[in-house]
Amino acid sequence: MDDFKTLIAYSRKNAMRRLIRCLFAENILDRSSLIFSAEGNQATYPLKDARAHLFFSDIAKGPADTVVNDGDVVLLTDEGVRQVITRHQDLLDVLRDSFDFEPTDEGVAGLKADMENSLTNDAHARQHRQQWNARMEQAARDQGVNSFTDYLRQHANTKDAAILLDQWGSLEGHPYYPTWKSRPGLTDAEVEQLSPEFNAQVPLRIASLRAEHSKSESMPHVTGYHEWFASHFPAQWEQWKASLNGKGLDETQWLPLPIHAWHLQAYVLETFAAEIEEGILITDGPDIQTLPTMSYRTMMPVLDDCAPLIKLPIAVWMTSELRSLQAKSIHMGPRISTVITRILAAENGFDQRLEIFPEEIGVRYRNAVTQDDHPGRHLSVVYRASKPAFERNDHCLPITVASLFTRLPGSGRPLFTDLIERDGARANAEQVESWFREYAKVVTHPVVAIYLLYGIGLEAHQQNTMVLFSPDGKARSLLIRDFGDGRTYAPLLEARGYTLHPHVQPGILPTVFSGDIEPVRMFVLDAAFLTHLHEMALWLTREYGFNNRRLWEVLREQTDLAFAAVRDRVSPDLWEVEHQAFVEDPWPTRSLLRMHLMQYSNYRLQHTLTNPLASV
Repeated sequence: MDDFKTLIAYSRKNAMRRLIRCLFAENILDRSSLIFSAEGNQATYPLKDARAHLFFSDIAKGPADTVVNDGDVVLLTDEGVRQVITRHQDLLDVLRDSFDFEPTDEGVAGLKADMENSLTNDAHARQHRQQWNARMEQAARDQGVNSFTDYLRQHANTKDAAILLDQWGSLEGHPYYPTWKSRPGLTDAEVEQLSPEFNAQVPLRIASLRAEHSKSESMPHVTGYHEWFASHFPAQWEQWKASLNGKGLDETQWLPLPIHAWHLQAYVLETFAAEIEEGILITDGPDIQTLPTMSYRTMMPVLDDCAPLIKLPIAVWMTSELRSLQAKSIHMGPRISTVITRILAAENGFDQRLEIFPEEIGVRYRNAVTQDDHPGRHLSVVYRASKPAFERNDHCLPITVASLFTRLPGSGRPLFTDLIERDGARANAEQVESWFREYAKVVTHPVVAIYLLYGIGLEAHQQNTMVLFSPDGKARSLLIRDFGDGRTYAPLLEARGYTLHPHVQPGILPTVFSGDIEPVRMFVLDAAFLTHLHEMALWLTREYGFNNRRLWEVLREQTDLAFAAVRDRVSPDLWEVEHQAFVEDPWPTRSLLRMHLMQYSNYRLQHTLTNPLASV
């Protein structure tokens, strides 16, 4: 894959594969009408009210209604017309009348544009990756090391290795987002300058916000924001303080507020011009260099020490929304971090299988006169402690789950093969199964335990989850981040003596539930099971050419064991209902493609997929 034309063709095929998967997963196209050949690797789909059908030359249906298209898509009419469809725009035009609802012209046009933007960005990222991968492959070869993860362990500290893998793994994106790399509003140059998949570095401006125009939330050990900031960012604190003092201002009346460099120029200077004019916000100050991580707007400071990660708003549309940082996240992040930290201490980290990046403090703008919460979602910050995660003495390497699917420099095989095949030889079925069994155990046991015992839903999807791997390549424990939107079922939590105060705000979805546990369950199943564990089983099955559902049997076995481990500590009724929901009932998930086609007029659309654990 050298020239850009080849890369665009690859990314176009990638976009088609995602679109077809989502159309059938959400049953926008009736799955039951897809007629497979006797061999099971080709299929036809009749078009509604048309004397024509689509032919898929290489397509497979996996567990959880997963339809994966790897071949040509051909339109065949009764008149004998044969047209190969290579563009998502043409595919949408052909299929639109066969959808189970009537999307608007605007909805279809919006999806077409976002997918085109996404695949263009994808191709540019793959072009950049050719040089990046070549450099890393050469560096490992120069050291006489064949394993990519071994090279990183030997030649980088844990933090630098983990963040490099996080950036490098920011390529494939969410498996159910057909607009996985869409960044409308950014130029190609800006995408390259700001995005983790380009190994970018982005400066943050340490601005100043008048203290009386702020709201904050912190974990109990944080006694004051000034002291906390000065201890974690001493050089920036001194520069920031000197900048204010040079203007004749008292730093105790102001708060340091990091602002993403692009967001400052493209959004803040104009949107908050009145606040700047009134002296509420001062936008000059010192800068700090950072590495954007996989979420795009959570930044790792480029410092020798393990400084806190900095999560910021950035006025870019990505996977369905303008990336603000709402009041709910500012307040709930530290609150739920406090509760989980106490639970982990009481539970010995669920057999030392679960760690978190605690959100120590959040700060947001709120005008002291108007008391309006709305503008502050674009002028806010949350800090996550990284030291406990990255300053380790157990020889474990934290790898973001999405990175495990990213293709290695040199071999072009997924990163997980580097962890499974420690002896350098291709793994057999028994070795793959053994590796996945340990992996599934590491994910299911703590996720199920904290949910059943405490009602806490961990959003353990590919981007929010790091898995800690020992030098032998085996999964050892989980490291979870991002709690601002975490969901909790209050009755279970309170029954064990903990309280989580909800942040209530008109028009904002709640995250603490007391009636039905379903929203919390859906959160867990969608993140940890569907988009993470199921996806891992799919990739392993495909990579190693298995023609069975053995890995879903392993996942079922580990899920059953996770439930069995806490059975004596929860009510029989709850245990039965939840066990049924996890291993037998259809899995609920968000209808992301349908939402996009409906221009996000409803953010609560869901559908279900056949539970892949039920039939095994």
